[in-house]
Amino acid sequence: MRARVSIIMGSTSDLSVMEAAAKFLDRMEIPYEINALSAHRTPQLVAKFAEEAAERGIEVIIAGAGGAAHLPGVIAASTPLPVIGVPIRSSNSIDGWDSILSILQMPSGIPVATVALNGAQNAAILACQILATGDAELRKKVIRFKAELADKIDKANADLAAVKFPMKVN
Repeated sequence: MRARVSIIMGSTSDLSVMEAAAKFLDRMEIPYEINALSAHRTPQLVAKFAEEAAERGIEVIIAGAGGAAHLPGVIAASTPLPVIGVPIRSSNSIDGWDSILSILQMPSGIPVATVALNGAQNAAILACQILATGDAELRKKVIRFKAELADKIDKANADLAAVKFPMKVN
């Protein structure tokens, strides 16, 4: 079994956020790898990883980073693969805005899809949707997942119907 998705983080301190991506990929039965690479401390390794990822069979890269958060952009600059950036609120972060803007504000020609602050699960969902464009079985899993989300809202509304307030009319 080869990895189809690569989850990269700036340091292992980001694992508490990035594990949500791993758990969703497990649920969808998509093989993945997880590594820590630093755009600032190991720039040569990041470039080598990005340049070789497609040759190794990786199809989508999820890159999480906090603070200056250059990792997703540096990877995107050196690979033809789609890169999904996860801004992470880190210990030296400015409420996460530094990470969000560092990933979101990429120059023309070097796109990084960006999810919400600490939004690793959404990054994994987006990776699944990208992979599902060419994988009918995975597309069925994504459709089932989306149906489960709708079912939760139906149940929530059924629960709310039982809640009574003096002026509530539904």
